[in-house]
Amino acid sequence: MDIIESLEWRYATKKFREDTPLETSKLNTILKSANLAPTSSGLQPFNIISISNQEVKKKILPIFKNQIQILDCSHLLIFAAWDNYTKERINKMANRIKEVRGEDSKLLKGYIDRIEYLYTNRSQAINYNHACRQAYIALGFCMETAALLKVDSAPIENFDSEQLDKALDLHSLNIKSVVALCLGYRNEEEDWLVNLKKVRNLEEDFIIKID
Repeated sequence: MDIIESLEWRYATKKFREDTPLETSKLNTILKSANLAPTSSGLQPFNIISISNQEVKKKILPIFKNQIQILDCSHLLIFAAWDNYTKERINKMANRIKEVRGEDSKLLKGYIDRIEYLYTNRSQAINYNHACRQAYIALGFCMETAALLKVDSAPIENFDSEQLDKALDLHSLNIKSVVALCLGYRNEEEDWLVNLKKVRNLEEDFIIKID
């Protein structure tokens, strides 16, 4: 399938096949695409929690307003953003750059010092909102990769993030849940949305060109 055909094929799946688990290789590819997604300054200020344990999904189902996809899907991905940018987190990425590239130059130090100054002098609220936007970039990568692999997905924002953070003990990691993504395979017999045509704005109404 080409990219556009894959994106036409995908939709926000409302009912997954409970008896069809997602292949490990496909899950790993989807997660790898998130890891390769671009982020501001390359800091990757979020984590992804992958949940396939059915008991855990049952536990958190009420937090998701009892949306049935949580139970039906093969895997539930929780995108959780850093609560703040800190010197420690920035320096951890700097050390990763040194490890991968074998680089420990004045240029790198100057770059890291500049990032550290910019990020650590902003409010926690601004930094958290910034980190959330980076997580959404990775969410998009996951959804497109899933479509290319013929894996169904459903993004979910309608949940109580404070309750979810508490249930999964995310506070201990200094991260906060932002958005979730269900992955699996559509149940064509029980999903009311599966055969409905995709509705989008006409391109001439959607795209503003400045040539």
